[in-house]
Amino acid sequence: MSAHAEVVERQPCVYILATAPRGTLYIGVTSDIAGRLWQHRNGVTGGFVSRYKVMRLVRFEMCGDMIAAIAREKQLKRWHRQWKVNLI
Repeated sequence: MSAHAEVVERQPCVYILATAPRGTLYIGVTSDIAGRLWQHRNGVTGGFVSRYKVMRLVRFEMCGDMIAAIAREKQLKRWHRQWKVNLI
């Protein structure tokens, strides 16, 4: 690595995207939130987010490691919609 190379610190997090108030929600996990948002907004990821245009970041939670982030993502995905809305 050169002296000019930028070191990007990876920080696992869980995030929630929405289309609009009372709209479609998407819950995901990443170690690069800025990069992942760019991917979603530029259609790189395809799938659900692209199909339903779910691109507005409404919440994110930083986690200590990826295992904790994945566990939290699974927990949130099991929640009732109203619980998720209340969290947001």
